[in-house]
Amino acid sequence: MDNAQRIWAPWRLGYIAGEKESAPPSPEPDAWLPQAELSCFMCRAAASYKDDVEARRQNLVVTVGKRTQVLLNRYPYTNGHLLIAPLRHVGELSDLTDEEHLEAMHELGQFTRLLRQLISAEGFNVGLNLGSVAGAGVPGHLHWHLVPRWQGDSNFMSTLAGTRVIPQSLDALWEGLCEVIKAEE
Repeated sequence: MDNAQRIWAPWRLGYIAGEKESAPPSPEPDAWLPQAELSCFMCRAAASYKDDVEARRQNLVVTVGKRTQVLLNRYPYTNGHLLIAPLRHVGELSDLTDEEHLEAMHELGQFTRLLRQLISAEGFNVGLNLGSVAGAGVPGHLHWHLVPRWQGDSNFMSTLAGTRVIPQSLDALWEGLCEVIKAEE
C-alpha cells in the first residue's frame, strides 16, 4: 500500500521545464501604457482592459496605484510571494522617479501588513534583482520581491528535492488579498 503523500503544484511545471510562456493567455489589452514592452508580462498587466476584474485576475494583478502595481508571482518561492513593480517599463533603479520609489515603498509596507493578517506571515524577505547576472528574470522591468516567511519554513522538501511546497493556489491567494483590500476601503 502506498502511504506517500502527494503535493500538487501544477503551476510550477512550466517554470521547471523552462518554458518561455507557461502562463495562460490573457485578453488583448484595449490600450497599452506609453513605452510599454509588448512582450513584458508586467507591462501587459499594467495595460487597460474592458473586463477589468477578469483581466486583472488572469494577469495576477492584485492592485494598481497611480505609479505601481502589485502582482502575484506566478512561480512563488513561498505562499504569498508578491511582485511590486512600476507601471512603466523601466529597468534601472536610478531611473525611477521619486514618486515611483515612494509608492513602491508604501505598497511594500501595506502588503507586509496585509500578508501578516491574511496568511499569518511571521517575517519577510524584500529584494530586487537588478540585471540578468543578479538573477533578474525580467531585466528591463524592475520589481521588488516580497516573500513571506514563517519559523521553520525551510522544510525537508528543499533539503531532499530542491522543492518548495506552496500550500495555496494563486487564485485563492488573489481572492483573499482582494477581499482584505476591499474590507479596508
